[in-house]
Amino acid sequence: MEKRFNHNDEEEKIYKAWEEAGYFSPEECIKKGVTDKEAEPFSMVLPPPNVTGDLHMGHAAMLVIEDIMTRYHRMKGHRTLWIPGTDHAAIATQSKVESKIFEEDKKTRHDIGREDFLEKVDEFAKKSHDTIINQVRAMGASLDWDREAFTLDKDREKAVRTAFKKMYNDGLIYRGDRIVNWCPRCGSTLSDDEVEHKERNTKLYEFKYNEDFPITIATTRPETKLGDTAVAVHPDDKRYKKYVGKEYDVNFAGQSLHIKVVADRNVDPEFGTGAVGITPAHSHVDWEIAEKNDIPKIQIIGEDGKMTDKAGDFAGQTVKKTRKEVVKWLKENDLITKEEDAPQNLSICYRCDTPVEPLPKLQWFIDVNKEFKMKHSKIEGVSEGDKTSLKKLMITVVENSQIDIIPERFKKVYYHWIENLRDWCISRQIWYGHRVPVWYKDDETYVGLEKPEEEGWKQDPDTLDTWFSSSLWTFSTLGWPDKTEDLKIYHPTSVLETGYDILFFWVARMILMSTYLLGEIPFEDVYLHGLVRDEQGRKMSKSLGNGIDPLEMIEKYGADATRLSLIIGVGPGSDINLSEDKVKAYRNFSTKIWNVARFLNMSKPEDYNQEEAKQLLTKDDKKVIEEMNEFKKEITKHYEKYEFNLAGEKTYDYLWNELANKHLENNKDRLKGDDPKKAKAAYYLLEKMLFECLKMLHPFMPFVTEAVYQKLELGEKMLMVESW
Repeated sequence: MEKRFNHNDEEEKIYKAWEEAGYFSPEECIKKGVTDKEAEPFSMVLPPPNVTGDLHMGHAAMLVIEDIMTRYHRMKGHRTLWIPGTDHAAIATQSKVESKIFEEDKKTRHDIGREDFLEKVDEFAKKSHDTIINQVRAMGASLDWDREAFTLDKDREKAVRTAFKKMYNDGLIYRGDRIVNWCPRCGSTLSDDEVEHKERNTKLYEFKYNEDFPITIATTRPETKLGDTAVAVHPDDKRYKKYVGKEYDVNFAGQSLHIKVVADRNVDPEFGTGAVGITPAHSHVDWEIAEKNDIPKIQIIGEDGKMTDKAGDFAGQTVKKTRKEVVKWLKENDLITKEEDAPQNLSICYRCDTPVEPLPKLQWFIDVNKEFKMKHSKIEGVSEGDKTSLKKLMITVVENSQIDIIPERFKKVYYHWIENLRDWCISRQIWYGHRVPVWYKDDETYVGLEKPEEEGWKQDPDTLDTWFSSSLWTFSTLGWPDKTEDLKIYHPTSVLETGYDILFFWVARMILMSTYLLGEIPFEDVYLHGLVRDEQGRKMSKSLGNGIDPLEMIEKYGADATRLSLIIGVGPGSDINLSEDKVKAYRNFSTKIWNVARFLNMSKPEDYNQEEAKQLLTKDDKKVIEEMNEFKKEITKHYEKYEFNLAGEKTYDYLWNELANKHLENNKDRLKGDDPKKAKAAYYLLEKMLFECLKMLHPFMPFVTEAVYQKLELGEKMLMVESW
């Protein structure tokens, strides 16, 4: 054996050998006799990385955890399938390409046209995809590459259109005018969970519309009061009971307003004056109040983030400038009764940090509350023909423990989000993505998988929310809507592993789609990992310059060290504090494994025969093996309970202290002594201990363990398919 394991030379060769052996494919494992055809399946989909750039440490953590699961189950003899793929990430990818085109040619997508622009996006996505796949391989991820999918490929398009048509026919998809989250910069709608909230201090103003108005209202956005059509108070608030139902005409900052006083339990009587101006066209809550009270809706802010003609003299101005001018007018007219600093959760776009404007728009929605009859069901407590809703299904499968969320604390977060879920706005005003499969001709509307054959039909210009296609991921990757053998064997998948930050973005929506379209859960367990932070616990970002590149760590210290650094010391759902020193430290452990193997390789007795040596074991040797077998049972329990940090820590400690520091040292005299029988017994014991350690460590450190296994000729196949 060489003096050290050269990861730069060996890792790529080892990965290539795994691929060529075909062991990433469950069918090949069955053909080669390492897995039984009737074995219990273990299946999982890779959360598809966005085709917007390189992988970061968060992706690396995800790949490591999922590869640990996959390699463990493959060694257990399960029919193991891990499906790879990438996500077209509509808004993010389009934004990147738009920025690139403007930077290079000073042109917008509208300048070059939809078709040419989409060609450029496809080129960018393909290049990015190739980079990402090479990085995934470098991490050692044992994915079945023959089944690779893309959220925007032809098979996924068929699945998306089938799902849309079915939901439309069942009345769960509708088109309507509703308040949506609008990003002026992206020029598109956003779903509720694509809106982030940034804490900041702002001013809370208490004022009257004019001196004759009887109620003082409170707001942090005076400029939106130009579109007010009502004032709402709590029905039990004695201060305002006599005004409820009355209507007033007022002049506010040069704008004529007709205001009706209404009672609504959504109003907090403790906030401000207990009375709020209702701007139905620019607030989700206000829109709902307006619907209940038949109040008009006036849009005063446009898609460009500027004031509309309905804002009178302020038309064409920015929101910020209008706010200043309205406040100035209020002060000049002595209408402000109080002005104070107040905390505010500013709604911003999750992609570009632009403040989001709630606007009324004609969009496509999924109705999460509408009841429908279940056509087929494998959901406990829900039978075929039962009436239910998407929201009820999403809660039921977690409440009845058909789906388990790990760690447990995230169940409460999940329930809270589902209970407060509004209808899902699924249309986006961008070009890159799945086109809404709806065609219009005069007053007719057609929803289908393909364009109608007759002339004159025009397709809806909008695309679907990227989460619509990725919510079908567990079953569209297995061939749905066709009834494939893969779908029959591998769905529901065993586990969905992802970051806790997309519990709602993705996980909840996959549950929604699978329970509705297939009548079954998409996965049995949800394992949530945390964020990767720097050694000070700060989020890694370009602005802080504290990011750690996984490829750079692999180049310097090897994939095994990088993988182990992302697992040890980190429990399920916990954030990871990572430094280069931590990665470097685990490179030393990789070296330790190699050195133990190298020592054994040099110490192998002449004419060594494993079966003969086994008969020479002493009572103490057998006791050590028994203790090791008990230890392995303990490690297996940790694997089964998703306690990978404990499995890794304990195996690390066992190899370093039990095998290397204790038993290897204690047996050196027997190995080097004059008695060949004692030497053979000692070698058998140490080789057996190392072999079991290699198996226990393989899911964590696949490269060095596979290399040692091959060098010591411990088996006839590969370590990755050795029996656990």
